[in-house]
Amino acid sequence: MVHPAPPPQDRPGRRAASRRDGAPRPRAGALAACALAIRTQLPARVAVGIAAAALAAAALAGPFELATSALVRGDYATALRQLQPLADQGDAAAQYNLGLMFYHGLGVAQDDAQAVKWFRKAAAQGDAAAQNNLGVMYDKGRGLRQSHAEAVKWYRLAADQGHPLAQAALAAKYYGGEGVAQDYREALLLFRKAAEQGVAVAQFSVGTMFSRGEGTPRDNVEAYRWLSVAAAGFPAADVEGRAGALANRDAVAAKMTADEIARAQALAAAWAAK
Repeated sequence: MVHPAPPPQDRPGRRAASRRDGAPRPRAGALAACALAIRTQLPARVAVGIAAAALAAAALAGPFELATSALVRGDYATALRQLQPLADQGDAAAQYNLGLMFYHGLGVAQDDAQAVKWFRKAAAQGDAAAQNNLGVMYDKGRGLRQSHAEAVKWYRLAADQGHPLAQAALAAKYYGGEGVAQDYREALLLFRKAAEQGVAVAQFSVGTMFSRGEGTPRDNVEAYRWLSVAAAGFPAADVEGRAGALANRDAVAAKMTADEIARAQALAAAWAAK
């Protein structure tokens, strides 16, 4: 599955608390893009639970809570006024959110170097989402010199904390041999971890690798299963992603018996019912 390198993950208002079977194979730094789409209109794309919690927390009148509420409303001037002092004092969540504001140019001039600065500060404190975002910036060469080795370093730190998008991005590095020795088995392991956490592009990659016998013996039942799960998991806007997963699944189905297809469909249904 081929995508451009992903933009950073958006999670404002948080505290540390053709793709047919013969198409080009996944390449490093490419496979987390679907799950990492830029939110150009932040308030409309923030999860409902985060928004509700943020608005309720605003009543507490703390600076971070005020910033959270402002981000949800799209009042970026207020968010910046509240976040900047906190970030300067070393608050990792404030640093993370400030990095997002600079990356997207929300209430500030868009500035990749400043985004990198604040992501790095939060990442150094162990913030997994900031570590992932810093990996993306190295992967794309935005705000600093491109370095696949540094991208791998930061993806790994986030992946080790269970961050699914970092797991998918690190898997892509192992698949393509960028910044690390190519290793299909390690790529599949990491894709599988991200897939189990619902990353559709990782699910697609797991299915594709099973269909090709990459890093694992060829297994059409598992391939069909994960390609079905991926097709259901891609957002409606990603028509190409969904169509690619279905096309690859149908190509695999052509090599399967009716019993194998039934078993694969049952596995896919069981996963969806979790």
